[in-house]
Amino acid sequence: MPPVVDWTRVLGLWGMAILTSARVRDRLAVGDALDRLWSETSLPHGDSKEKPLRLIAELLAREGVPYALIGGVAIQLHTEEPRSTLDIDLAVPTYAHVPSAALLKAGFEHTGRHLHSDNWRAPGPEPRKRRTAVRFSAEDAGIADAVAHASVVDLEGGVQLRVATAADLIVLKLLAAEEPKRRASKREHDIGDILALLEEHPELRSPEMLARLKSVRTLLLASSFDVSGSDDA
Repeated sequence: MPPVVDWTRVLGLWGMAILTSARVRDRLAVGDALDRLWSETSLPHGDSKEKPLRLIAELLAREGVPYALIGGVAIQLHTEEPRSTLDIDLAVPTYAHVPSAALLKAGFEHTGRHLHSDNWRAPGPEPRKRRTAVRFSAEDAGIADAVAHASVVDLEGGVQLRVATAADLIVLKLLAAEEPKRRASKREHDIGDILALLEEHPELRSPEMLARLKSVRTLLLASSFDVSGSDDA
């Protein structure tokens, strides 16, 4: 793997532009509608991410936990293209910051600790697999910056949500795409997420970053598409 580069510094402050609360609410509404449509047409009935996201945001604020929303939901908020994603991904500085006792008291179910995540399921009456997955990531490259730079947006009902910047999401996605133990299909998806972010935020492009992206794609295509990688990487 190439040496880790501080791409947040390379990209400058462009990616730290504050999301507007109205845009976040609109894009979350679209994502929730897609979740419901997907459930009705393709999957057994389960919960959407709307209620668990509000619940976890309120809980983390109440517990004073510094965090940033990352992963598919955060990318949804930073890009125009509607998308659905199966889980809620959150960055915290260390795993000690995961408020396990408060989560259990609120009805969340702990499902295990993996190499790069601490995994939970949202509360609800449905079977575990039909409830929204919540994953905490910590202590990896790029995580501390994502938490430190997060923008705060207001949801309806006075709930505040901390969202990672587009620049920090690109950093995390580049690192994920470089992870050799990660499945090739997921690494390709990481590259697609980076391209979507760059389409929405062309000011984040730089020769250095584009060279890094090209290198990742070349390495992936040369890897013979090893599909034995880990789902958790």
